[in-house]
Amino acid sequence: MNVEDLLISKKISFMPTGKDFVVRCLNPEHDDRNPSMRIDQVTGIFNCFSCEYKGNVFTHFGEKANRMEIQRQMLKKKIKKVREESTGIELPKDAVPYIGGWRDIRPETYKNFGAFLSSAKEFTGRICFPIKDRTGKVVAIQSRTQTNQMPKYYNAPFGAKMPLYPIVQPLQNSVLLVEGIFDVLNLHDKGISNAICCFGVKNFNEEKLEVLIVQGISNIDIFLDNDEAGQQGAAKVKELCEKFGLTTRIINFGNKFLDAGALSQSQVDKLWSKLYA
Repeated sequence: MNVEDLLISKKISFMPTGKDFVVRCLNPEHDDRNPSMRIDQVTGIFNCFSCEYKGNVFTHFGEKANRMEIQRQMLKKKIKKVREESTGIELPKDAVPYIGGWRDIRPETYKNFGAFLSSAKEFTGRICFPIKDRTGKVVAIQSRTQTNQMPKYYNAPFGAKMPLYPIVQPLQNSVLLVEGIFDVLNLHDKGISNAICCFGVKNFNEEKLEVLIVQGISNIDIFLDNDEAGQQGAAKVKELCEKFGLTTRIINFGNKFLDAGALSQSQVDKLWSKLYA
């Protein structure tokens, strides 16, 4: 019996997340309404990141682990990791193009970004995007739920190094840096084709900045969320850019809590004129 079979037999709902299954905590004293326990898909070792309850799912349920199967799966994971690092990851075999227009973004834009749907358990109910690095290799898949499913965003494989995305042609030696993929989608959809996202400010670092400099970019306009956290993040990005001699501007919309993914066509037109006219 493997970990997945054991969870199914015990009627425990789970969601694959990278190398783990995410479940409600197995600690009977923890009312875990927002699943916070991770179980290693191969070894069955679990840890609740909320109450710190730890153990092994096999011993927890009084079952015997299949040691040979565990060794086989671990070897399989190592081979897969080596392959992904050299050739990139593969899309799910049942992937089909997404043809909708969710969030007022045209179907053509989703098509240009390679958006797809999949019935794989971790991608069900989500719009998925293949994330490519500067060599054109798919290094991750980011998906976004269209429901109240958690987490809202899910990256596969777990721990994937997210590049600045997508690769764009700068305008006037400039790019517009935003935080998330739907910020990028919305801006590209409405006419700002030099927008790139960093998948979170914590993911923006000197290595990413050096890639932009090699591309001949000398100016970075920073458009993060207009709340306190977003503006603090923008200030940190600006400081790092200026350390490398790049000119920067922090863009916001006054007191309106608007991020780039929420702008209308007229607002994007005004932004384009402000930056590049």
